[in-house]
Formats: sequence, C-alpha cells, structure tokens
Amino acid sequence: MVNNVTRFLDAKKVKYTAFETPAEKLGALETARFLNVPPEQVFKTIVATRTRPGKPILAVIPGPHQLDLKRLAALLGEKKINLPTEREAEHLTGLQAGGISPLALINKGFQVVIDSAAQAFEEIHISGGQRGLNIRLPVKALAALTNARFGEISASSPSETPARPA
Repeated sequence: MVNNVTRFLDAKKVKYTAFETPAEKLGALETARFLNVPPEQVFKTIVATRTRPGKPILAVIPGPHQLDLKRLAALLGEKKINLPTEREAEHLTGLQAGGISPLALINKGFQVVIDSAAQAFEEIHISGGQRGLNIRLPVKALAALTNARFGEISASSPSETPARPA
C-alpha cells in the first residue's frame, strides 16, 4: 500500500514496514491480534483539544491503555484537556477514525505527545494515515519527524487489568 505517509517516509529515508490490515475500523488491540504482535507495541492516536485557544493535540498511547487527560494537561501546562467526539476528531484531522496518524498530520498544526512507554521499544506500530494500513517504525524516527515530546500520559484500561481472585 502506498499513500502520503509511505511516500513521506520514503522521502525522509526512514526505515519502516507497512502492513495491510482489514479496511474496516480496527482498534489497536484488534490490530495487534491481526498482526500477531504484543498489544503494548501497537499505539493508537487520540485527538484531544485544549479549553483555551491553541493547537489540537495528538496523543500517541499504547493500545491497551487509555488517555489520562489530567496527566496530559499537567504535562502541557493546561488547566483542562477535552476529548472530542469521534466525528469531531475526524473533522479536526480530515482523517477517518481508525486511520488517524501523526505522520499524516505533519505541518497541520497539531502538537504530538507520545506516551513514554514507547521508549521501551526500538520500534512501534501506528496507523499509516488510513484504515487498512499499519506502519512499524523506529520510535526515535517518529518523535523526530513529528517534533513530539514524551510523557506519561496514559494508564491501563480497567478492562485490561487482570482480575483478582475473590
């Protein structure tokens, strides 16, 4: 599959691997199962907005986690961060949910924050900018290309926490 993201990575001479996935909207955990990779290595991009004027935010977090709005706000020096609806996120980015990628939105006015959990990996998987395309690339390349900062911005989803025996 070739699109603007893969052409951009080729032009920047970034080593990456593209994976074709089903064209319907897959979550990060479904993508991890499909690709047979650890779910912690498949990252999802969450769109967030500030309450005061400023750049919208792309939070890149591990698939099994949920965005911690308080941590993200504290990291960015904001009082409050909001989560737009899926429809609002699509409108803000011009991309379909399930295909939102920081690589597809370079120079589009978004601030990118990558969860520090990514630094435990040499490479991570992210959306390739459209449904049905997943990209594995070096974490350092992703951070450099998107001018991202790292921070602890997510927490394990309650559904991902192992149950304790009664």
